Amino acid sequence: MSYTESIGSRTYRFADLKTLLAKASPQRSGDQLASIATASEEERVAAKMALAEVPLRTFLNEPLIPYETDEVTRLIIDDHSPAAFAEISHLTVGDFRNWLLSTTTDTDALTRITEGLTPEMVAAVSKLMRNQDLITAARKRPVITRFRNTVGLPGRMSVRLQPNHPTDDVKGIAASMLDGLMYGCGDALIGINPASDNLAAITKLLQMIDDFRQRYQVPTQSCVLTHVTSTIAAMEKGAPVDLVFQSIAGTEKANASFGISLALLQEAYEAGLSLQRGTVGSNLMYFETGQGSALSADAHFGVDQQTCEARAYAVARKFKPFLVNTVVGFIGPEYLYDGKQITRAGLEDHFCGKLLGVPMGCDICYTNHAEADQDDMDNLLTLLGVAGINFIMGVPGADDVMLNYQSTSFHDALYVRDVLGLRRAPEFEEWLESMQIIDARGALIGASARQPLLESARDWMGIA
Repeated sequence: MSYTESIGSRTYRFADLKTLLAKASPQRSGDQLASIATASEEERVAAKMALAEVPLRTFLNEPLIPYETDEVTRLIIDDHSPAAFAEISHLTVGDFRNWLLSTTTDTDALTRITEGLTPEMVAAVSKLMRNQDLITAARKRPVITRFRNTVGLPGRMSVRLQPNHPTDDVKGIAASMLDGLMYGCGDALIGINPASDNLAAITKLLQMIDDFRQRYQVPTQSCVLTHVTSTIAAMEKGAPVDLVFQSIAGTEKANASFGISLALLQEAYEAGLSLQRGTVGSNLMYFETGQGSALSADAHFGVDQQTCEARAYAVARKFKPFLVNTVVGFIGPEYLYDGKQITRAGLEDHFCGKLLGVPMGCDICYTNHAEADQDDMDNLLTLLGVAGINFIMGVPGADDVMLNYQSTSFHDALYVRDVLGLRRAPEFEEWLESMQIIDARGALIGASARQPLLESARDWMGIA
């Protein structure tokens, strides 16, 4: 089905729904690279006007990627709930935007329709929204998950403590981990990106974190962010695996480029459940995504990068994850050119994920060859804090020495919690207070109070 819209004497024609969505997208370098972006701002306005008139039902009848050839499309269609969709089934995309922003649409309403939404619907409506609209709607849709603590409660924001090391040196990682804990970070998880997929090294890191967690009774969870097949192998060897990690994308072909399928993710999910390591819940999958991943694998099929990203959240939702985060600026300026594009993408991803019932976090980041700096990250951090982000990254000095990119620091987490009055996961906060790391208000206590714990942990780990 084609779509048309006139502005003055000029009429714009869009060949199909896929083209319309791409032309309605805010400007970004990835869509330009894929040669699917608009030729002018006027064409973008025309596309948005046409998109606003598209009934939501159209997205169920006009798949962007054929059902027969893509298992992600099959997942989206087969798992769609007509009952949940009924409440909004009469709306157009433009009407849906107005409904989302209405003061009478609350958390209960957004929760009721979750299973009736497809990624394409939420991607479409996001293209009609200003940044403040994305923040307003996402804030109304908390997504709460539980493993060893509870993440996503309103008024709280968690941090993934990311103590990476370029050679996977255990003492180096332990030192960064302790540093982060002394700043009150780590309630989302302690998560290490390993420098290699060596099974022995992965197991050693998992064991170190688990030994520390048990010795000091830390109510958090650990993860080594290796390929899911390596995690399955580690579980088979008896390693103490908490969260099961995998990078995912929004098309079958893009996931195949990661060496995964829905069946493999199901196998990993069931293996993780069998360990029964969660104490307050059983959400145990951890997924990372990012706009541009499908395009970089030549697996986007002409779909714009933001809609492809939203489709990845349907994959995540299937496995009831504990955490999902968009690594928003990591792929590089070929996909998100500058701070403005990175900011917009982060808000879009958070909004789309939350509407789909996914526990969204964000690695607020950029590479050093992007037209962005730490001020841009401060802006996005603040906006996402207002929007109700589940978690962010805590990287020593905001500079990841293994992955070589810029993210957010332990101090950044202190900043956003302070200015927005955000607390940590309740179980973790109680532990921090018992260890005299924070006071009853959640503020850091002086260094002298933390010194006994710090010295004890250093001695136990053999850190000078």
